Amino acid sequence: MSRLLLVLLVLDAALLAVLELFFLPLYVGGTIPFPVTVLLAALTTPLLVRLAGRLVAPRAAFAPLVAWVLVIVIVGLFGPGGDLVLLQDWRALLLIAGGALPAAMSLGGALAVPPKKGAASRG
Repeated sequence: MSRLLLVLLVLDAALLAVLELFFLPLYVGGTIPFPVTVLLAALTTPLLVRLAGRLVAPRAAFAPLVAWVLVIVIVGLFGPGGDLVLLQDWRALLLIAGGALPAAMSLGGALAVPPKKGAASRG
């Protein structure tokens, strides 16, 4: 059951990365760039990492983050039909930083689970 849950969390991270890439070039009123997907990435990617760490295993917490980064890079640079989906401006950097940095902090928190009481006394 935990492997299925991990697969679902990784799939969710991959689908969110594609969604965030495709909606990154949104404009408000036709003139103002509005990268709302950066906020989506900053909220959902750490959540997926935390869920994987709690529900599956602390060491499995890296899987959604790795899937998200791989999809951003692969689909962003070699998109459908060979198109470059990742924008060549500040919004791309904001998306990568907004998704990866909070998720990396959540990953550190998930991996910092204290050892069980009996494990430290075995020397």
